[in-house]
Amino acid sequence: MLLGYAYPAFECYKTVEKNKPQIEELRFWCQYWILVAILTVTERIGDVFISWVPMYSEAKLAFYIYLWYPRTRGTTYVYYSFFKPYMEKHETEIDRSLLELRTRAGDIAIVYWQRSASYVQTRIFDILQFVVAQSNVKSRPAQPDQGPAKIHRSTSENNPPAGNAQPETEAPPSPTSSTSSSQQSLEVGAAVEIDPKTAPSAPQAPNSPKPKPT
Repeated sequence: MLLGYAYPAFECYKTVEKNKPQIEELRFWCQYWILVAILTVTERIGDVFISWVPMYSEAKLAFYIYLWYPRTRGTTYVYYSFFKPYMEKHETEIDRSLLELRTRAGDIAIVYWQRSASYVQTRIFDILQFVVAQSNVKSRPAQPDQGPAKIHRSTSENNPPAGNAQPETEAPPSPTSSTSSSQQSLEVGAAVEIDPKTAPSAPQAPNSPKPKPT
């Protein structure tokens, strides 16, 4: 941060604030910041794959110093040898890709804006419905307290008076028991009946002597 950004930014400031800044100095620092921006973007991906290499951080620091150090002035060499030829070759494709990305970004932003507006509208409608429901519940009149009467009524229902107790109903006789009782009664009746032929006759009174005629 100090040797790659802070010190170069200070040198660039002194070049810009000169009374008669030299075009070559301004060009040099502009090229330097272009290369630093490219390195900052690419190192986010490169650090994931090659950060395990020994002396990787020290090599990056040495490269940053190489770019702005007055004796090496590596920015000019790297810019005109690698960066400028590549950009001149692919500048048209990069502009087309940026334009497409800008258009897609606008469409995506519109879609997300519509979804966000719909979501907010739905949430506000739900909140209003909840508030209306709560206000309706509070506006209902309170019912009178029927505690003692209700308790007395429930007690009387649960404990009916003894006088109203219904007698237990006897189960109806089954057909089998009724049949057996009728058979028993028939047998008793048959035993009581006596055949007149075999029944003994009642004892007759002794014959009284007939009176003689006078």
